[in-house]
Amino acid sequence: MDRLPLALVFQILSRLDDSADVGRCRVAWKTFDTLFPDLRSINLHWPLQRYIDLRSRNSSSSSQLSSPLKTIFLNLISNLKVLESVHIGAENLPLDVSNADVEDYGDDMYLTDGAFVNEWLPRVSGTLKSLSISDFWIQSCWRRSEVLSLVSAYCHNLLELELKHAWLSMANVNPMPNLTTLTLEFIRLDDKYLTELNKGFPNLQVLNLIGVKGLKLPMIHLLNLKTCHWTVTDTLPSLTLITPNLITLKLECVRLAAMYIEAPLLSYFHFAIDNVRAISFKTFDNLKSLSLKSSHICSLAAKFPRIETVENLTIESPDLAMGAVENSNFTLKKLLTYFPTVTSLCFNSRAWSKFEASYESFEQFDLDGRKGVQKFRGYLLTVDPPLTFFLVTCVLEQCFNLVDVSLLFRRDVDVHASRRFIYWCTAHWPSVNWRWGTWAEGTEDSWITNGIPNAHEI
Repeated sequence: MDRLPLALVFQILSRLDDSADVGRCRVAWKTFDTLFPDLRSINLHWPLQRYIDLRSRNSSSSSQLSSPLKTIFLNLISNLKVLESVHIGAENLPLDVSNADVEDYGDDMYLTDGAFVNEWLPRVSGTLKSLSISDFWIQSCWRRSEVLSLVSAYCHNLLELELKHAWLSMANVNPMPNLTTLTLEFIRLDDKYLTELNKGFPNLQVLNLIGVKGLKLPMIHLLNLKTCHWTVTDTLPSLTLITPNLITLKLECVRLAAMYIEAPLLSYFHFAIDNVRAISFKTFDNLKSLSLKSSHICSLAAKFPRIETVENLTIESPDLAMGAVENSNFTLKKLLTYFPTVTSLCFNSRAWSKFEASYESFEQFDLDGRKGVQKFRGYLLTVDPPLTFFLVTCVLEQCFNLVDVSLLFRRDVDVHASRRFIYWCTAHWPSVNWRWGTWAEGTEDSWITNGIPNAHEI
């Protein structure tokens, strides 16, 4: 070990993702300790179990729970020469545990605390390019943090900012023209209309708003934004996006009374919404891939202007109570009327079950629609295998220009029934490139083979 070149030793040390592991290496070998000050990043994550253990040991005492997280972090900061990346976070309680069940008025793990941030941020801000703070919600949820004001005051070269599990004030936030990526996740934000966010971060290219609370009539108006992921967990009266350079949008909502989107360069759009009301879109002249998730698929599709650029269409449906299907007929004909240029079509398992609810779903559609679809992927529910296989056959017969077909069986489906269907498909459509697989809830898809699988492969 002592003969290793210092440059190689430094590379080994710098590739460790966890700063706790770096600390152990420093203790184990003096050379690691010597090279440590040249590291340019800190990644310190505090496990929940460690907090629980400390809390348990202090449960019989009236003294405040003490955690060394802040002390360890400040020690790391003080020993580094140049810092470009800081990631510090605490693991939070599971979502099903109420904050009222665990009262904690301490601040030892309150990471967006202004006094704590002001203690270390000024000394590293000049070279800092990436900053991520994931706060401990039990201690941060009832305290409004000024961390955004501090970051905007000190970090003039910051490119990426991520804040999680905190209550954030937008007061006194200076514009940060160099910031290109912003992620706010499980945040209570004092900016009902997102007016201050638009002003404070005018040149964002990537924006992630995941479960942000406190919004009323939010509008994203960012001229340089290219990628946006927005998960809205509240019921809002309206939502607006005006983003002339947006290319990728992932928008997930519970329900909205009204929505307006103006994104002329949009190429990929994933849209999930439960309740469809007053939705308005400007024409999407560049939209290539569209993914729709709703319990009212056809009603949602009808809200779109006629789009003749969509090539890839994915249909998803949320969990529904048994027998709960939308009133309007969910048909291939309707889908291909709304999006006539689709060449690749995919149904997830629950969307497929909607088709199985009605034979009308497979009514004949126009020649151009059948001619255009070349790729099909289906996640088959197979509650009733004969019915499922019959309806798959209907799709295959109608989409007569299919070239590639991928079918995934639910993993508990009868093996012999699946194999009979596979042999039947390959015999009747020998020119199709077949791909077979299995799926199960909460797991990755398992692809079996490109040919005819053996019994043990299903």
